[in-house]
Amino acid sequence: MKTEDYIRLENQFGAKNYKPLDVVLERGEGIWVWDIEGRKYMDCLSAYSAVNQGHCHPRILKALTEQAKKLTLVSRAFRHDQLGPFYKEICELTRSHYVLPMNSGAEAVESAIKAVRKWGYIVKMVPEGKAEIIVCANNFHGRTLTIVGFSTEPQYREGYAPFTPGFKIIPFGDTEALEQAITPNTVAFLVEPIQGEGGVIVPPPGYFKTVRDICDKHDVNLVLDEIQTGLGRTGKLFAEEHDGIQSDLTLVGKALSGGFYPVSAVLSNKEVLGVFKPGDHGSTFGGNPLGCAVAREALKVLVEENLIENAQVQGDYFQKRLKEIKSPHVKEVRGKGLMIGVELVPEAKGARRFCEALRDKGVLCKETHENVIRFAPPLIIQQKEIDWALERIESILMKE
Repeated sequence: MKTEDYIRLENQFGAKNYKPLDVVLERGEGIWVWDIEGRKYMDCLSAYSAVNQGHCHPRILKALTEQAKKLTLVSRAFRHDQLGPFYKEICELTRSHYVLPMNSGAEAVESAIKAVRKWGYIVKMVPEGKAEIIVCANNFHGRTLTIVGFSTEPQYREGYAPFTPGFKIIPFGDTEALEQAITPNTVAFLVEPIQGEGGVIVPPPGYFKTVRDICDKHDVNLVLDEIQTGLGRTGKLFAEEHDGIQSDLTLVGKALSGGFYPVSAVLSNKEVLGVFKPGDHGSTFGGNPLGCAVAREALKVLVEENLIENAQVQGDYFQKRLKEIKSPHVKEVRGKGLMIGVELVPEAKGARRFCEALRDKGVLCKETHENVIRFAPPLIIQQKEIDWALERIESILMKE
């Protein structure tokens, strides 16, 4: 079959909730992917940071296949030999007390919401049913019904009401608004260190240090959604490290499995996750042997192959070079590490056409919030490969 045949099958039988670029991929290795007709592309999206380690990393592949031959799933009715070592390794790496493994990023967010609410009633003594969680405008934490209920994106909400109550929305990057929104019933502030889906929005310098102080002052849990920003993407293990703080709960996913398998986790101090008792929360697949084995190796690859440090070096270079492109279409280049957004002026008529033109040049990236091109290649990328991409990016930004 040809590209148009695969696209026709998707259109005929699939729900219409995605709008992908018209390229049909069949193989990936490192930073490169190939379509069904043999054309080669640089992946500058990394499956929204799920393949930080690169496509089909051989070490993670080996861990997956070796574990798949032995034991894949026992549910949480029984113990298995991958769970304890995974707990120990991820907690020691991230300086966490407890870990709760789940599958998708949205499940980690939902788990954290349950945990901080229960903490609020048991520890902070918030009246039952009155717990409040503060979130930010322009947020993206997933697509479950509870989560879209506190989104400010109209499309994410339209047609899905009624929504779960108990959430307050404030502007991102505004510490004064956070202070004013807190009440005695506030149990948590849930926020992304950088708003990825929102357009790679970076908060003001020192924002999270002040946020940490405010949360401490009012006995409010700081919950950082590091599902996209964490595990090396911004040049640190976690983006919180840029401000020298530590959250009460950290949510990870995506690159936790290097793109091989759905694995997510809530990382926390003992006080918050300690509120869960047997039967309070669970998942058939959460913390399964296959997922744990994959996650253990994915974390080792990030550390042992110096991918976090490489993200900082290559990200600084990539952003510097992008800022040197004097295109009339570009309003701003921003980001941290290899999480980069190029915002276009409204007159550029949207980012989608630039992404389509870059696809034709062999560079795969994706628009977000209509006017932003997002660049987030695997953390294994090197300068010569960035230069290769920059030649094509500059030609498109100067021509289209």
